[in-house]
Amino acid sequence: MGSQGNSRRSNFIVQGGILATAGIISRLIGLLYRVPLTNIIGDEGNGLYAAAFQIYSIMLLISSYSLPLAVSKLVSSRVAKGQYRNARKIFRGALLFALISGGAVAVIVFFGADFFAGTLMTEPKSAVALRVLGPALLIVALMGVLRGYFQGMGTMMPTAISQILEQIVNAVMSILAATYLFQYGTKVAALLRDNSYAAAYGAAGGTLGTGAGALMGLFFLFLVLLSQNRVLKRQMNKDTGRYMESYGQIFRVLLLTILPVIMSAAIYNISDPLDQSIFNYIMTKNGMGDIQTSYWGMFSGKYRVLTNVPIALASSISASMMPTLTQCMEEREYRAAKHKVSTATRFTMILAIPCAVGLSVLGKPILSMLFTGEIDIPAKLLQIGSISVVFYSLSTLTNGILQGIDKMNIPVRNAAIALLIHLASLYVMLEYFNLKLYAVVFSCIIFAFTMCVLNGLSIKKHLHYTQEIKRTFVIPVIAAAVMGIVCWLMHLLFSLFLSIVPSTLLSIAIGALVYFAVLIALKGIKESELRNIPMGGGIVAIAKLFRLM
Repeated sequence: MGSQGNSRRSNFIVQGGILATAGIISRLIGLLYRVPLTNIIGDEGNGLYAAAFQIYSIMLLISSYSLPLAVSKLVSSRVAKGQYRNARKIFRGALLFALISGGAVAVIVFFGADFFAGTLMTEPKSAVALRVLGPALLIVALMGVLRGYFQGMGTMMPTAISQILEQIVNAVMSILAATYLFQYGTKVAALLRDNSYAAAYGAAGGTLGTGAGALMGLFFLFLVLLSQNRVLKRQMNKDTGRYMESYGQIFRVLLLTILPVIMSAAIYNISDPLDQSIFNYIMTKNGMGDIQTSYWGMFSGKYRVLTNVPIALASSISASMMPTLTQCMEEREYRAAKHKVSTATRFTMILAIPCAVGLSVLGKPILSMLFTGEIDIPAKLLQIGSISVVFYSLSTLTNGILQGIDKMNIPVRNAAIALLIHLASLYVMLEYFNLKLYAVVFSCIIFAFTMCVLNGLSIKKHLHYTQEIKRTFVIPVIAAAVMGIVCWLMHLLFSLFLSIVPSTLLSIAIGALVYFAVLIALKGIKESELRNIPMGGGIVAIAKLFRLM
């Protein structure tokens, strides 16, 4: 294998760092705009917003969710063999596939919004928001193909920048549209004497930003593709492949790659709409239908918004690892593949574990700093459910590992088993113990933990690999525990003479410094590893200044 291939594979943590940094920025923008959005449309509006997004998410899974991963995997496989023309053909075939699948699903959602919202989700007033989301399905499908193509070619920068641009436009448009439509809905509510119309129209405004943001991301990626056209043509001129794939073969291999990923992702993500449907049904049955929408709004608009931020890191690392892991397996470099898996898992845990502890310890002040309305219930949910951040991060990463080593069907099987256990536990806890939202949180923990166990056993079996324990899990847990104690004490101290915002932010900043200081002191991360992550050189210099390294 040439030095170019070595270089491409060796920098996957750097590429992962770029994507993870963009993921953090995007999630932070998402978190920041969801704060005023939640405050504008309220918990009821959030519940309707969540119901619309549940259906949108399912349709996205069906039409295009797996396209970036599939295109990245197939393109990187051809590039590893020097087949640049076949890689380009994969890209064109995938665009046609996205146009057909994304367009069909967009039409179904737009015209079937009343059925999906009213019959499936028992939230008929969420139909307005769902109809607004329909066109976004086509745009996101096309954008996913472009992102997957660039990732397969070995660069995460276009994806990273497009994610940030998408979220900025999404944030601005969502807030502006939600404000205007909530006011319009208030007038409609006064005429029809039904206050829920204000929340319904406000939720629709919140979803308008999704399509606008996706359109901006697609436009940016298209410009990048045009600017890179000469480079891509030069690569095709260097093509060493003698065999040209037909579009029929490309569609076949796309389907064979996409379908297992769709099934795995669908089972993995369908738990949310199923959870909401079961929750709404049992709450209504138990005479609490009047609060079910507000309760779910707290779960999705406050608890889930915060826990999803660190989980995005695992998705970014998984996406950046996929092309290099695929290349390693293609070239039978199994030792290199195991090294990629080990490094990705350790970095994921180094980031996910302290995030889980931080959300548990500082959940209530963070919520108080960001949101208005009910805080106590979401804060208790965070204290109980923050451990799910670790399990969801690890299960997301291990899904990507199994797909990267070409065991596409195994995550489907594992997700199906975990989903059955999850739904059974949810029903029992709701029906027989009346745990309300706590039942949802507990059952989600059970689902993610089951996925971690099953995926871990599968990786051990098929890759003959066992994850190192001490530096991956033990040291980060110790460092995070110390950080948690320091955060709690600092917040107690600062809250005596500072308001909620500075006391919380200072506690988080000091906690982060303590965590990395303890992690480095216990040799949980090496200097060479630190230098491979964004701003790692600065962290090394600070660590050496304080003689921690």
